[in-house]
Amino acid sequence: MILIFGGTTEGRTAARVIDEAGKLFYYSTKGNEQEINLQHGERITGALDTGQMEAFCHEKGIRLIIDASHPFAQRLHETIIEVSGKLQIIAIRYERIYPARLKDVFWCKDYEDAITRLEAESISKLLALTGVQSISKLKSYWTQHSCWFRILNRESSRQLAIYQGFPPDRLCYYQPEEDEHSLLRQYRPQAILLKESGESGGFTEKVNAALEENIKVFAIQRDEEIMKNFVEIVLGEYGLRFAIQKYLPEFFPLRIGISSGTCATAATLAAAKALFEPFAEIKKVTVQLPNKEPITVYVKEVTKKPIIEPDGSDQMFETTATVIKDAGDDPDVTNGIAIKASLSFVRNEGKGAELRSSPEDFKLVLRGGEGVGIITLPGLGMELGTPAINPAPRKMLEDNLKHYLTQIGLSVFDGTFVVTISVPGGEEIAKRTFNPRIGVEGGISIIGTSGIVRPFSSEAFVNAIRKEMEVAKASGTTCVVINSGAKSERAIRSQYLELPAQAFVHYGNFIGETLKIAAEIDIPEITMGVMIGKAVKLAEGHLDTHSKKVVMNKEFLKEVANKAFCCQETINKIDHITLARELWTLLGGEERSRFFTLLLNLCREHCTPLFPNKLNILLIDEEGKIY
Repeated sequence: MILIFGGTTEGRTAARVIDEAGKLFYYSTKGNEQEINLQHGERITGALDTGQMEAFCHEKGIRLIIDASHPFAQRLHETIIEVSGKLQIIAIRYERIYPARLKDVFWCKDYEDAITRLEAESISKLLALTGVQSISKLKSYWTQHSCWFRILNRESSRQLAIYQGFPPDRLCYYQPEEDEHSLLRQYRPQAILLKESGESGGFTEKVNAALEENIKVFAIQRDEEIMKNFVEIVLGEYGLRFAIQKYLPEFFPLRIGISSGTCATAATLAAAKALFEPFAEIKKVTVQLPNKEPITVYVKEVTKKPIIEPDGSDQMFETTATVIKDAGDDPDVTNGIAIKASLSFVRNEGKGAELRSSPEDFKLVLRGGEGVGIITLPGLGMELGTPAINPAPRKMLEDNLKHYLTQIGLSVFDGTFVVTISVPGGEEIAKRTFNPRIGVEGGISIIGTSGIVRPFSSEAFVNAIRKEMEVAKASGTTCVVINSGAKSERAIRSQYLELPAQAFVHYGNFIGETLKIAAEIDIPEITMGVMIGKAVKLAEGHLDTHSKKVVMNKEFLKEVANKAFCCQETINKIDHITLARELWTLLGGEERSRFFTLLLNLCREHCTPLFPNKLNILLIDEEGKIY
């Protein structure tokens, strides 16, 4: 059983992630102001002291506590740590992401320190963005100076402010759509005071707006030391999911995993760390996924060897790191393989390794080593003869390496980084995949759009779809948007900004099962995003589009082209395509319009019997544009 302490954006996310398991859990908040949809969770309200929390954990059989509360909820953090220690319950902190601390900000240890610094800087006109609970802590300041407090626009906050003796006419109210600049221009304070609330607390936007308006910024630092008492600190929803899988492995019906692209990126980071931090112990690294969420990836091994220079010196080194791929419960043939990254830095001829200031000078050569396939046919979006490392993993690897070098102050050098990705045994493994058929020879592909592997090929995944669909319905949305994965979801989200996060469900390959579930629980409207590879299979009547069960049928595509009145030359060209995505470039003008319209009509014919309610089908191209 899991107990979440929320009341925050992170709390909402934690509840949504845990709701996917379809099991009872508890969500605790001090008050009842936060609106949250819980399909399988039970909400409890009211502050819990040590005794009450102990009794609740005993009664409900709590085995894991997730602290997703506000970073400044000091007393709650302390109580959770104390109770988890007494009862031997694992407690993890679901933390916010914090930007680097700017030198332009006056950093304060606590409110007393803030008052001292405000006085020292002769600040007599202050806008405090620290919330209603901080009014009493700053009383010695605001009784002597002009001060406004921005608080939440609710009666309980107003009454608390008045109870603390603060003048009502000096209160201003938080407006979700309000521009920070307009607020600052309205009050024209000499300074603002805020808490280090992280990205989800809008910290960066507030600081940037103040600095742009030439207003001084004073910030109360979060307590980093207390967080070290938790068993683990996680960042982002995938980090949370991995932590729950680690400590309660039976909680979710299926485990998620990491892609080969994430493994290659993690191995590259570990190799870079070994090169630039030679005395560091490298057991794990933090990888930023394409959506910028950080996750922890464990490293199996790191080695280092000298590179012998032509003059006989061996001052340069090549480092190699190995990561073992964990694909979760997806039946992936690459699960458990070792993915290696070797990294070296090659100086420009006649020059030393000089630090350069311009990020655009960054140079990276990415090579494929043993077990990584080579592109031999067109249609994969990569040059012939290059290693089969897809564009998304390439970008993720490069972005992460740049970010790491910037963090350690070594942004760019007068030279080139060379990274070689290898997969021992990859050539044999590739024979059990469709790689040879699509023109990838000699090894596996390094792939992954989101960086995460969600298990798409089992009955348990269909059950997970049902649970997500039930959560979507419970959220009150009238339309559910279903997509195959992260890439198609990103393309469609901009069209449905008003929908809650719960309204987006991944069907993987199970289009038919997803539509049946939607009909069973009476979802009023479905919008389905589909990429061309799945669309051509669905148009032929295949409601499960997994590549192990069905592949692109060129004869069927030629029939569709014929019915769409495409010319014979176009029809003949279909024989020479490798992947369905090539249809985007093969077809043009009126032929493209007729072909894809007919294709979508065929898709609808197969879907409508399963879902008789309103159904929208959107075809998405490789650039994320909706056809």
